[in-house]
Amino acid sequence: MWGKDMNGAQVVASILKQEGVKQIIGFPNSELFDASAELDIPPIITRTPRVAVNIAEGYARTTAGKDLAVVTVQYGPGAESSFGGIAQAFNDRAPILFLPTGYPRGSEAVSPNFEARRNFRYITKWCEAATRVEDLPKLMHASISRVRNGAPAPVLLELPVDLLAQRHTPFQTPYQRPRRSVPQADPIEIAELVATLLAARNPIVFAGQGVLAASASKELVELAELLRIPVMTTPNGKSGFPENHPLSLGTAGRARPATVDHFVDKADVILAIGSSLTRSHYILPLPATKILLQVTIDEGDIGKDYPVALGVLSDAKSALRQIIDHISEKRLELPERNGITDEIRRIRAAFMERWMPFLTIDSEPISPYRVVWEIMRAVDPAKTIITHDAGNPRDQFSPFYEATVPGSYIGWGKTTQLGSGLGFALGAKLARPDATVVNLMGEAAFGMVGIDFETAIRCNLPILTIVMRNNVLGGYAASMPVATRKYGANRMSGGYAPIAEALGGYGECVTDPRNLRPALLRGLGRVCAGQAALIEVVTQEEPRLPGLS
Repeated sequence: MWGKDMNGAQVVASILKQEGVKQIIGFPNSELFDASAELDIPPIITRTPRVAVNIAEGYARTTAGKDLAVVTVQYGPGAESSFGGIAQAFNDRAPILFLPTGYPRGSEAVSPNFEARRNFRYITKWCEAATRVEDLPKLMHASISRVRNGAPAPVLLELPVDLLAQRHTPFQTPYQRPRRSVPQADPIEIAELVATLLAARNPIVFAGQGVLAASASKELVELAELLRIPVMTTPNGKSGFPENHPLSLGTAGRARPATVDHFVDKADVILAIGSSLTRSHYILPLPATKILLQVTIDEGDIGKDYPVALGVLSDAKSALRQIIDHISEKRLELPERNGITDEIRRIRAAFMERWMPFLTIDSEPISPYRVVWEIMRAVDPAKTIITHDAGNPRDQFSPFYEATVPGSYIGWGKTTQLGSGLGFALGAKLARPDATVVNLMGEAAFGMVGIDFETAIRCNLPILTIVMRNNVLGGYAASMPVATRKYGANRMSGGYAPIAEALGGYGECVTDPRNLRPALLRGLGRVCAGQAALIEVVTQEEPRLPGLS
């Protein structure tokens, strides 16, 4: 289309088309919707801007950033309402291109007009506004290049509505698609890192989301097997290492399996790869007595929350390949570490034996752990993408569910906004229509975003949502005991299966644990037939959490 008279919106849409964008996500209005539709890029219209951003995040993380995730919203209230979703994506390090429209040029800085460029700068890696229509090609190139390169994060380019309407004839020079560059570590640093690992008595690997972003799971498995090193993941990195592997320790979240605590306690060296090593309430803190080695793509990560003995700037896949090749080329002597898999198996078996009564209990109301157990029995992890919501659903689910395929689990452990899991699931289904996508959430989370269950129906994104209903804000009474005792401030009410049916999906409520698995299978059957389904489970409040109780 270069050389043809176009308006600004058409210039942007033509670039998205050349970039292979498959859809444009947003709400409620943007000049980019029509311009993109003219080029056969369909819109995905949500019910709220926040969920639109959540969908883009789920899409970006499921594709490991290989497909460009684009989200647009209306200037003013649309941009304002998107702030929470972008903040979540920034903390989750999701590489998305955010293209909010803006107030007409000259009025954007007039109070109380909301200027995205000024307000989103601390939750994006690059945040600019277009001011001339002729600059759109180079600004889009700059934006997309930043999405693809460096530390993954949202990138924002604000597009004033008058600029999008302005006519322009682009230069004849063809648009050049920016490519991803893969940084590597200095060989001297790799040699030092390997020497530290080989000298360690009990090293472990702490794998973060950077492993998934770099598609480096194969290399991580190769290194773990080569050096017989146990591997645990961050919540965001869950599925980066197959959790049915004999060397897997599971996920080092706030709640976690006993294998994590056991091997962190005895470790002398911890190699954090693809991890920012962020301190968070939802991630297991690492003891100060450990020697930490850190491989990250972001220079801002090194030593920001923990002192590290060696910080290496590199793409996770590149660094793992360099480590493996260095060991092979130098023919270094490898430690035997006999019995390590037997030790992992023994600790895991004892952990499961302790928790199996909770997972299989026949109580009414139903235990949330019984819900976890029946989900694990009902789905095929190799063909399923699963996520959870914040709070108890995450803490009760993550320690037990084994994610076996890279990208099959969307975990989150920094900013954890209630309701984000629904959008993540929709984005995952958008990216992988062939996958069974399951979202586990509590009723407080559903209350934040539940009406967007209709988006799943209207946009033909059949996912299974499981809502645990115990009529309270689970775990929140401890933070407001007086308000709870005097006024019942933690109480909630309502039913959710009827809402699903009213919105056009399949809904079913379960109160008897014997009916739980059949209900889940019916829901999965509806999903396979192309209908979004919601299974509401009446549960008890359960304060006990693995690793904390």
